[in-house]
Amino acid sequence: MKFFQSITRRALGGMLLAVLVSQAALAAEIRVVTSGAFTEAYKQLVPIFEEASGHKVISSYGASIGNAPDSIPSRFARGEKFDLVILSECGLEALMSAGKLVPGSRVDVVRSQIGAAVRKGTPKPDISTVEALKQTLLEAKSVAYSASASGTYLSSELFPKLGVQDRLAQTGKKIYSERVGAVVARGDAEIGFQQVSELIYFKELDFIGTLPAAVQQTIFFSAGMVNGAQEPQAARHLLTFLTSPAVADIVRATGLDPVNHRATLTSK
Repeated sequence: MKFFQSITRRALGGMLLAVLVSQAALAAEIRVVTSGAFTEAYKQLVPIFEEASGHKVISSYGASIGNAPDSIPSRFARGEKFDLVILSECGLEALMSAGKLVPGSRVDVVRSQIGAAVRKGTPKPDISTVEALKQTLLEAKSVAYSASASGTYLSSELFPKLGVQDRLAQTGKKIYSERVGAVVARGDAEIGFQQVSELIYFKELDFIGTLPAAVQQTIFFSAGMVNGAQEPQAARHLLTFLTSPAVADIVRATGLDPVNHRATLTSK
């Protein structure tokens, strides 16, 4: 946090002012909805943008896919208004196909990987190899996973591939409208799987690693301009900032891989 406050605000604020110096637009209210994996990085970066630009960002959050009341598709279905959306690539493409977003406006922001965590102080199962992961899934008394992009991959592709779908039909818990980490932290699941960036900030958890490379799914989280946006220019400036090289270290520290500044996620 000290790094964030001392170095980041000065350096990034100066960079942002340089980016925006040519714009003559008045301060705007930018409406953004973003999904969970990018949330931590987003929450750190938005105050810097607001301070340097004078714009105000009004933020909403929800899962990239699914029918939960606060999911991004449900928000659009209710007619909620946004200028910019940031979510998993599959979710973005669905909105694009539905005509909700400006054609050709997709910008990939980060890459994200799936990891696992357990409640702090409990045994840490082995997921370092495909076989070890399979055994862990078979032996776990309860397994939590998201109803969004990562959980869809796990339940529809990975579990059947490993031959554990029958066991997970009994022990699996699909989590809606809250982070998997919160469920594991309460003791309501023995192990939880979700995007790394959504697990590592729970102090009550021990992060045990990412999925083995052979079965890992790297997901792009991408941004798109919303059709009918009231502040498209200001939203584009925000997106320029969020994808700038100057913010790459902050993004990496949240467990994500900036698209234009690739870094390998580890299981530390």
